[in-house]
Amino acid sequence: MKKAFRDLFHRYKVESFKVSHSHDSVEEITKEILSFTEEALNNAYHFHFHQDPDPSRIETFNMIKHYTMEALLPPVVEKLTRRLVTLEKQHHALVKLVGDLLEVLSDERAEHGDVRVG
Repeated sequence: MKKAFRDLFHRYKVESFKVSHSHDSVEEITKEILSFTEEALNNAYHFHFHQDPDPSRIETFNMIKHYTMEALLPPVVEKLTRRLVTLEKQHHALVKLVGDLLEVLSDERAEHGDVRVG
């Protein structure tokens, strides 16, 4: 049973490493990240002035908003999204590992007639 656990854990570590380092996986993840990033940036909130401000103030505000939306936010959102997508894929691999471990335990108990209910 220890060998089965060791093999399953090794397979998990390999899959987890592939998620973050494999060239094919990186390309696939990058497409997914860019899609999420674009969606997040397209959902940017709009600011409405409560009073009628002067035009120079609106122009300054719009300049700051456009700079933020085009220069500052995209790399930040992309980096956050990259981390989230990688963690999500590693989480799915971990859930599979736990399922496989429970299956090995279940098979081991069934072989020894050690099945207990409750």
